[in-house]
Amino acid sequence: MKPTRILDLCANVLLAAVVAWVATNLAYSSFPPISVFSGASLFPVAALEAVLAFVIRQRVENQGIGDTSGQLHPITAARAVALAKASAQVGSLVGGIWLGFLIWLQTQGSGLRAASSDTPGAVVGLVAGVALVAAALWLEYCCRAPIDPPDEAATS
Repeated sequence: MKPTRILDLCANVLLAAVVAWVATNLAYSSFPPISVFSGASLFPVAALEAVLAFVIRQRVENQGIGDTSGQLHPITAARAVALAKASAQVGSLVGGIWLGFLIWLQTQGSGLRAASSDTPGAVVGLVAGVALVAAALWLEYCCRAPIDPPDEAATS
C-alpha cells in the first residue's frame, strides 16, 4: 500500500468546494440554519484516530507488533491504515464542501443576515475536516513498518 498523496487530497478539496459552491448558489434558500454543531461531527473521529496513532506508534517503537498475547496484531495495524486512508479522503471531501459553502457565504457580504449567522458553523466544519485529514495522515504515518537495518556483510 502506498502512502496517501497530498495532491489527491487537494484535488478532493477543490472538486468538493466547486460542487458545494454551485449547489449553495442554487439552493441556499432551502437550507436549514447551520449551527456550530453541524460541522463539529468530525472532531470525535479525529480525536480517536490521533489517540490510536499514538498507541500504534508506541507499539511499533517497542516491537509490540505480533500475534502473541499483549501485542498488537498486524491485521489490526493494517485495518488502522485502511481507516486512516478512508478518513483522509472523507476529511478532504467534507472540508472542501465546507470551504465551498464558506466561500459562497463570504461573497454574500452583509446582504444576507442568514449568511452571517451560518458562517461560524461553516468555519467549524472546515476546521473539523482539516483536523480529520491531519489525524488520518498521522495515523497512516504511525502505522508504517520500521525500517530494518541492513544485514551485516558475512565475514569469512
